[in-house]
Amino acid sequence: MTKLLFPLSGALLLILTSCSEQPQTAARKEPEKAAEPVTGQSALWKMYQAARSWAPDAQVLKLNSIRLAEVPQVPGKAAAWQATFTSDAKSRARSYTYSVIESAANLHKDVFAGLEEGWSGPHGSSAPFLIAAVKIDTDAAYQTALGNGGSDYDKKDPGKTITLLLEKTTKFPDPAWRVIWGESAGTANFSVYVDASTGGFLEKMH
Repeated sequence: MTKLLFPLSGALLLILTSCSEQPQTAARKEPEKAAEPVTGQSALWKMYQAARSWAPDAQVLKLNSIRLAEVPQVPGKAAAWQATFTSDAKSRARSYTYSVIESAANLHKDVFAGLEEGWSGPHGSSAPFLIAAVKIDTDAAYQTALGNGGSDYDKKDPGKTITLLLEKTTKFPDPAWRVIWGESAGTANFSVYVDASTGGFLEKMH
């Protein structure tokens, strides 16, 4: 009888030890990764999927980057994006946002649909286009812009915010990325147009 007690007590001790260790293992959690900015094309596709639910014939009218102080700046990417889509069938337009974080700047994490407004066809210099025309992403467009005057401008005036804008205007046959050194096209002193379909350099603006 005494011989049996030692193996049983040993087995019981092992069971109690393993049980006591389980909560400690479960308590260990991987730290959350910091939010990182994303490219324009990836954000546009996410918003387009939501826009297709709103209107199967949705086309892109405009896309622009939004800078958030809470997320580190990475040239060619952005923490948040805003896109406007149009629908000829509905005669309506609708804006969407995509953000990597919930922000006090009235931005919600992931895709968020905005309000609809009337749409009666192209007006001004911008026209809607099929998303399939966007074959070049913003990080590649930024590198093209650097090689066509952007690098020299960086040296003269370093630390500028890089703003990215996508439109199809009467100036060019394809949609174009406009890589802007500044907070907006209206206030910037330098920007570069890059073809969003081919990746080719189009024009510099001073």
